[in-house]
Amino acid sequence: MRRLAEGTPPERERHVDLLRAIAITAVVVGHWLAVHVQATPAGGVQAGNVLEIVPWTRPLTWLFQVMPVFFLVGGYANAVSLTTHRDRGGDAAAWVLRRTDRLVRPTTVVLAVLAGSALAARALGADPALVGTAVWAAGIPLWFLVAYLAVVVLTPLTHALHRRYGLAVPIALTVLVGVGDAARLALKTPVAADGNFLLAWLAVHQLGFAWQDGRLPARPAVGLPMAAAGLTALVALTVAGPYPISMVGIAGQEIQNTSPPTLALLALAVTQTGLALAFRAPAARWLRRPRPWTVIVAVNLVIMTLFLWHMTAAVLGALALHRTAVLAEPPGSPAWVLMRLPWLVMLTLILGVLVLVFGPVERRAGPRPAAGAVAGAIAGVLTVLGLGGVLAGLLGVALTGPGAYGWPATTLIAYFAGAGVLRLARWRSAS
Repeated sequence: MRRLAEGTPPERERHVDLLRAIAITAVVVGHWLAVHVQATPAGGVQAGNVLEIVPWTRPLTWLFQVMPVFFLVGGYANAVSLTTHRDRGGDAAAWVLRRTDRLVRPTTVVLAVLAGSALAARALGADPALVGTAVWAAGIPLWFLVAYLAVVVLTPLTHALHRRYGLAVPIALTVLVGVGDAARLALKTPVAADGNFLLAWLAVHQLGFAWQDGRLPARPAVGLPMAAAGLTALVALTVAGPYPISMVGIAGQEIQNTSPPTLALLALAVTQTGLALAFRAPAARWLRRPRPWTVIVAVNLVIMTLFLWHMTAAVLGALALHRTAVLAEPPGSPAWVLMRLPWLVMLTLILGVLVLVFGPVERRAGPRPAAGAVAGAIAGVLTVLGLGGVLAGLLGVALTGPGAYGWPATTLIAYFAGAGVLRLARWRSAS
């Protein structure tokens, strides 16, 4: 890790890597803190969402809902990568194949291991409902990949729009999100704003483009007013407006800020973007030190592994601790707050083992086209087909609720078939 850190090119924007590490760490800790598990009198396991049980925890989601930061830095990194690829003469298909490799490979392993474990547990006589709930909980991180993969696939198009229209693109996307919200509020049905699942995240991704090419300069004179405006809008939309305080979905709420994303979530994204721009200079100076930069390099090398496996660690920790004093206290009590510490320690240890086992999958690159390569027509068609299967499979996983007894076979078939086609396309392009 030290050698990798010392070999970092001087032009690399280290602040982007810091923000990515902070975002994933906050997501992991936030999910772990939101989980509450207790043993039932019958000897089973009862799981709940702390946000539903303890209302005073909901404002804390303003700190832990940092997915907008991940899309922001994703936009920055994707703009750098695509620009370099285009400058070397590469085409869009080859870039998409390269960029999705590190996302799809570890995801394929997660799905294979979880599906195989569920079949083994069922064969050994485990309660089907418990197995289904465990698989659903472990697969919660996969919903994010549906949106992020779609945003990455659309990057050649959206980056071209950015080069031509600049900040008008995220503004127009924000207006469309507002239209979707208005339709949902007027019609009293969530389906009216389903387009926001893509439009909102595209808007944040476009802000990353603007940061990368200087249309959003990374300095306090730009970032602090932007953060203040975003925070003002966030307070107005939630405290005084129609949106809930929680930036994480809560069952039973008519309006949820993430499902689909709302104007309130975009206000939070603007706040976080402003802070990221304002504090770029001191963060960059700090990251010139060898020790903190080595830590950030280490985290980013296994960033997808941490994200994809952290809820599996929560499931394993719940099964190990649900009969102990660690999870015996009622949520919200002082004793419960104190017991969150050993809970986090146990889950960190479990996740550390999972990272040791599965981290090499993320770090080991498979066959893929080189930077600046041209994939060609056949590989382009295979890329479209493969991504269609992968996205369809992940969407099926995301739509499978905790009441099901596992993921439908058609969902898994679609995903693994798509992943196989993508690997074939990468192999052809690499050859």
